[in-house]
Amino acid sequence: MNMELTLIDFYLAIEDSSSKMLKAAQSKDWEGVARYEGTCALLIEQLRFRAQQEELAPELRKQKALIMQRILRNDAQIRTLAEPWMAQFEHMFDGQPHVMH
Repeated sequence: MNMELTLIDFYLAIEDSSSKMLKAAQSKDWEGVARYEGTCALLIEQLRFRAQQEELAPELRKQKALIMQRILRNDAQIRTLAEPWMAQFEHMFDGQPHVMH
């Protein structure tokens, strides 16, 4: 049995991880957000590599567009939920010297 992912499978997996990231943000589980963000980043890298070798079938392009819209909506909601947390986090470092590594 061939378990190799297709391009559309990668988009669906990114959407799933994005949805889980949103649920974590809604629960204020910022470690979970970071974990799912890492999963998304890995999937996106794999998708980029795979897309160099394979094209998405024309009949799947509309599905891809809908998936991307949902991912972008999730991302916008995550950013809205994270803004107060990020502002609080940045406030903790007000007045601290910034060190470059």
